[in-house]
Amino acid sequence: MMVHVIEIDVAGRTLRLETGRVAKQASGAVLASYGDTVVLATAVASQTVKPGIDFLPLTVDYQEKAYAAGKIPGGYFKREGRPSEKEVLTSRLIDRPMRPLFPEGYYYETQVIASVLSADQTGSSDVVGITAASAALTLSDIPFDGPVAGVKIGRVNGQFVINPDLETLEKSDLSLVVAGTADAVMMVEGGANELPESVMIEAIEAAHAAIKKIVAKILELKALAGKPKRTVQTEQVDPALAEEVRRLVAQPIRDAILIPNKSARQEKLDQVLDETVEKLKTEDPDRSRHVKLVFHSLEYTEVRNMILERGTRADGRGPADIRPVTCEVGMLPRTHGSALFTRGETQSLAVVTLGTTEDEQRIDALEGEYYRAFMLHYNFPPFSVGEARPLRSPGRREVGHGALAERALKPVIPAKDQFPYTLRLVSDILESNGSSSMATVCGGTLALMDAGVPIKQPVAGIAMGLIKEGARVMVLSDILGLEDHLGDMDFKVTGTKDGVTALQMDIKIAGITPALMRQALDQARTGRLYILGRMAEALAGPRSNLSPFAPRIFTLKIKQDKIRDVIGPGGKMIRSIIADCGVKINVEDTGDICIAAVDEASAKKAIEMINRLTEEVEVGKIYLGTVRKIMDFGAFVEILPGTDGLVHISQLAHHRVRAVADEVSEGDQIMVKVLEIDRQGKIRLSRKEAMAPPSTAEAKTPATG
Repeated sequence: MMVHVIEIDVAGRTLRLETGRVAKQASGAVLASYGDTVVLATAVASQTVKPGIDFLPLTVDYQEKAYAAGKIPGGYFKREGRPSEKEVLTSRLIDRPMRPLFPEGYYYETQVIASVLSADQTGSSDVVGITAASAALTLSDIPFDGPVAGVKIGRVNGQFVINPDLETLEKSDLSLVVAGTADAVMMVEGGANELPESVMIEAIEAAHAAIKKIVAKILELKALAGKPKRTVQTEQVDPALAEEVRRLVAQPIRDAILIPNKSARQEKLDQVLDETVEKLKTEDPDRSRHVKLVFHSLEYTEVRNMILERGTRADGRGPADIRPVTCEVGMLPRTHGSALFTRGETQSLAVVTLGTTEDEQRIDALEGEYYRAFMLHYNFPPFSVGEARPLRSPGRREVGHGALAERALKPVIPAKDQFPYTLRLVSDILESNGSSSMATVCGGTLALMDAGVPIKQPVAGIAMGLIKEGARVMVLSDILGLEDHLGDMDFKVTGTKDGVTALQMDIKIAGITPALMRQALDQARTGRLYILGRMAEALAGPRSNLSPFAPRIFTLKIKQDKIRDVIGPGGKMIRSIIADCGVKINVEDTGDICIAAVDEASAKKAIEMINRLTEEVEVGKIYLGTVRKIMDFGAFVEILPGTDGLVHISQLAHHRVRAVADEVSEGDQIMVKVLEIDRQGKIRLSRKEAMAPPSTAEAKTPATG
């Protein structure tokens, strides 16, 4: 097999796509390099349809090899184990823009794997993975209406930057991953620092311009090395059976989808389906499955027609209406902050816990090690949708929803020097009928304010939907689960009253135009402001005081050369402070000290001890010192821990002193004044300068002896 290569300059770096050299037994394989980042993407599909399947069995996995960054994995086994959070999130990034581009009725088991083989610390492996995976599918015999390409876009000083490196992203007020075809945007994922909707649209358009050029190059590679696409035999349903099902269920479906309550609506639809299957079943095992296919197709059509023709949704709302919103705060007495946010039949219980720097999460990524001081964890228990199934560890959905909500709130979280706490926010979804990640954002905001976290501004989120049939289009606000399932778009938007903080858009059709995105964003802003108003009725801003059960954290800064005095030999000094005060202390190499205590008095006691250890001696200041050693010429007095000075015999008293031992003994505590600190750091003290001058009578009395 010949090796074929195409290259394109993307933002000053060469994107190289190669096929024909490695992984030749896969249906399609592309080795993509961008700078020194190299990703191998493969696509494989089975040759036969899995029996009983009526959905697209697509699996997408993104994996990072530790060797890509010259690392050996941590842990006992020293090999890659369960996927990291980044690997899970990137797998979703690759999957989402490609999934809608497979043909209807394609039920072949399909697997796409993107493996990072080399990483150059620029953080570009995710968008390279999107492009490489799409190219692998495009070159394969697998039916796929691509290609798709992905880019990242930032904004520095008002200028858009394509595929910014990690250093540039630190200065950027925007970070979006955008994926699309030559004709339309398929997916948007990212965050912003309260930017206007108009800027977000401009960013997406700028990203799409770069995407079009990459897509054109993938098509060039397809012309060189693409395989003929296999023919998909879609399952044929007997027209007579389809007509019979339609006659039996069309009106019952129309009646059922108007039931506002989710559970009751689904129960009625299930009942109609079961009765129809029972009535029309024969010995043919495919007949019942065909009845279900026709039934679900009719449900899809009726729901969409109801919205497009009558402007009415399943729960009776208009296109831009928001479900009823209720907010409660401070409902859990022993937590540091809590809130219950309910919107329609979706409900999030959000709880905030305040911790210290010891609670930060250490992340060992290919790009390097870093720490997270704000974490948001999203849980979706089965009872939230009326199901009974085993509890499992968080899946891709939970990780993805949690990451979106965390990204939405991160721009308003105070800096570490303003609020030196580690924050963990947990959202437990208690009910779900669409938009549970957006309920997490709203509930999370209220819980943070209830905990007294001084967030910059409240954040709210809303999920937008789309129904599009030819020229007929309807944008929906605050979508239900039914509208997400049967609609054409899931567009989640979060932000403050001033601007957008996060976006996540998934399209199930061949993409949408900028005009439609603009309409969706404008409608989302109206809904977001309404929800922010309802939240303000429950709690307008952060509480002024922390929960009595939250730790009290105080910070102070010392000179770096004083760190050893606080630590002490072998850590003896700091351990004694911790034991004596009952606090937690973290000392940074920069001289920053963080003290956490259950009460303010304990923390202040520790601060006083540290201040005394690190205090600088001042000329002219009077200290209470301890006599440590007596010499013929004077006494050495410790005025600060580890700091001694000399009181010369002439400075012990106002009268003439014949012997030092006549005035002081070792262990005595005396008041002394600092007279001088010489160039060698030696301290000269005076006891008589710290004493009151003698009366006239005392001054005339001669010294005895």
